[in-house]
Amino acid sequence: MINIGIDVGKFKHCASGMDDKTGEILIKPFFFNNDQKGFDLFYSKTKQYLHRKHAVGMEDTGHYMVNLTDFLLDKKFTVKFINPRSTCLRRKELGMSAKNDRKDSILIAEMLSEKKFWRSVTRTTQETDKLREITRLYHQLQEQQNEDMNRLQRALDIVFPEVNKLSWTRYSKAYMQFLASYPTAASIASEDIRNLRNALKTDGRGRQCKLTAEDIKEAAKYSVGEDNIAVALEVQSIIAIITTRKQQIENLENKIEEFSLKLNSPIISIPGISHITGMTIIAEIGDIHDFSDAAHLISYAGMEPLVHQSGKYDAAHMPISKHGSRYLRKALYQAVFTVCKYCPTFNAYYTKKRNQGKTYRCAQGHCVRKLLRVIYKLLANNIVFDENLVK
Repeated sequence: MINIGIDVGKFKHCASGMDDKTGEILIKPFFFNNDQKGFDLFYSKTKQYLHRKHAVGMEDTGHYMVNLTDFLLDKKFTVKFINPRSTCLRRKELGMSAKNDRKDSILIAEMLSEKKFWRSVTRTTQETDKLREITRLYHQLQEQQNEDMNRLQRALDIVFPEVNKLSWTRYSKAYMQFLASYPTAASIASEDIRNLRNALKTDGRGRQCKLTAEDIKEAAKYSVGEDNIAVALEVQSIIAIITTRKQQIENLENKIEEFSLKLNSPIISIPGISHITGMTIIAEIGDIHDFSDAAHLISYAGMEPLVHQSGKYDAAHMPISKHGSRYLRKALYQAVFTVCKYCPTFNAYYTKKRNQGKTYRCAQGHCVRKLLRVIYKLLANNIVFDENLVK
């Protein structure tokens, strides 16, 4: 078998090939550009090995290898991705302090000999990668939205601190629309009441605001808020950003739900797991057959305890490793919260851990590991959730 390692770069890549058993270098390191001519050069130097047992490996680093991966799959190469953390550790073990593209391509080729370092890449896994990009973008936008909502409240605390004491829903359409037009208490207090009424009107969709323009103006007249033009502009700018991003988030939610309905994964059969959470977990896990057992999946998720209970030592607050994807761990904790609510067995398990003296977060961690064991069983066997499976 021949292993071909590629050290990926932004503008050019370096490739080399070796015999899997003897370690003989069959393809000396060479560079090729990250464009069609460069890809064709790679093909001309490696096509003779295409019909032999082979593997082409590269580090799973960002987006620089996306187009190259498409090309390799089109040409029917067997493609593997290697965790860059693994190559970094191996480089240190070998005393390779400085980065060297030629040596790195050989190192990657060597690491293809050990299954623990790589994962297979196919058109199916590429679809999972695309789903992962969509779900991660969704969660990134949600995080940005939360940050900007906090920024908005800080700004309003300066120019109209009484605004949230009024009887309207924070971030509702009426709330955002009105404050976009009148961002400060001073601007509201000095405005004609008819204009304020018009600003409060919405197009009729959703819950109507029961608050009147008169109520808002009365609060504004006695506000201690500062008449600050800079903060007023900041309020209007943040509201515009939040409103635009809200539509983007809704579009992504629809796209993720489409993926979920098309995939029809068993994970959605677990009570309390939504399309968003379920697809996030699926996207971050990838191919379930890359995991030998549930323990392997738990380790991949970074949920294995760093210190195990032994002898006289009883760790009531054992930390987890937190290796792997933060998106996966966040989705798992979100999922287990609702799963414990809707699944009696999980609820009983959580209660048991709390009664044993575990903290809220620690008990949740135990439930997450239990959930991962269930997810592994469902995905590995392609079966739907059954309450009896977790008793």
